[in-house]
Amino acid sequence: MYKLEIMEIPVINIGNSKGIRLSKSILEQYNITNSIELILEKGRIILKPKSAPRKGWKESFKQMHLAGDDKLGIDDIFNDETFEEWK
Repeated sequence: MYKLEIMEIPVINIGNSKGIRLSKSILEQYNITNSIELILEKGRIILKPKSAPRKGWKESFKQMHLAGDDKLGIDDIFNDETFEEWK
């Protein structure tokens, strides 16, 4: 279960805009690096670490293909399979 923490953070001037600063400890605790997701939800603003769970997959799959490691482990159609029941 998450522990709810409430902090007061000042809004600061950044050029012609306004912004907030997050402490180093918050950035490290939530693994925030270059960008975050901003979610607007029913009177709330939620800041969420941006995740890229599939980052690097394209290159990895390319390398697998070049190495011949992208073959199916089992056939996707079996010899005794019929599609009559799906009609």
